[in-house]
Amino acid sequence: MFKRMLSAFAVGGPSVDTVLDSPHSAPGRVLTGEVRIRGGSADATLDQVVLSLVTRVEIERGGHESAATGEFHRQLAQQGVRVPAGQLVTVPFDLRLPWETPITAVGDTPLHGMAVGVRTELVIAGAPDKGDLDPVHVHPLPSQDRVLDAFGELGFRFRTADVEAGRLSGVRQELGFYQEIEFFPPAGFAGRVNEVELTFVAGPHDLTVVLEADRRGPFRRAGGDSSGRFHLSHAEAENADWTALIGQWLSETAQRGGQPAFGNPAFGGHHPGHHGRGMGVGGMVAGAAAGVVGGMIMGEMLEEAFEGDFEE
Repeated sequence: MFKRMLSAFAVGGPSVDTVLDSPHSAPGRVLTGEVRIRGGSADATLDQVVLSLVTRVEIERGGHESAATGEFHRQLAQQGVRVPAGQLVTVPFDLRLPWETPITAVGDTPLHGMAVGVRTELVIAGAPDKGDLDPVHVHPLPSQDRVLDAFGELGFRFRTADVEAGRLSGVRQELGFYQEIEFFPPAGFAGRVNEVELTFVAGPHDLTVVLEADRRGPFRRAGGDSSGRFHLSHAEAENADWTALIGQWLSETAQRGGQPAFGNPAFGGHHPGHHGRGMGVGGMVAGAAAGVVGGMIMGEMLEEAFEGDFEE
């Protein structure tokens, strides 16, 4: 079934569908698939077939937040595609996800509030024609997975996740946004810590983990939020005792008067065994609206952009 008739042509024009070999991927990995274009009642020529990655982005301006669709990667699949009448033309592609692509699923569980999609755009007579939009389930890298497992082992409960336009101080970013995965703290910290936000900034060789705690009570009035940062290679992150590191940071944060805490763990020989998720993240889950922001092309509201398009 071909989902989209190209609006640049009259009735009887070509239709297009994009098929992913698998909708499951991870940051830095390659998506493969093909764009299938069915010829209409007459021959046609497409100037370009373009693929882009889009996600929901929250943009704060003047104390108000709005959600828009942010295009954060764009790739030319093919130029000068001739589509004979009634014939099927396929354009194969491989599309590498940027390392900072937001995570949208942990195990079999989607993260509430997250959406990433591949949009197919056909350029006809110099004018773009938005075609198909397909969801991508972006899973954590092994190094990110270890951090998420630790959150589950410590008793955090998943709250929500979103993508914020902007950049983190002191962290190198390629994209103009960052993801925040928000958790309720373990029961022992209730009343002292309101929530903890987790952000990953990944690269081909390393991973930065940024933590931010929103504290309650006198600490909140005295100093506000408290943050921590860990910068490691992927190999180091996979072998780190994140349960101990995050637990220590959280304990110190709950007692501290609001000064940011930045850390880079010293690694010894201790490597805790992998116990599976259990009550980890998978179990816990059970600006302006248009223009260019930090290299992203901002478009229509996500609800409008993705409505009816994210179909399995």
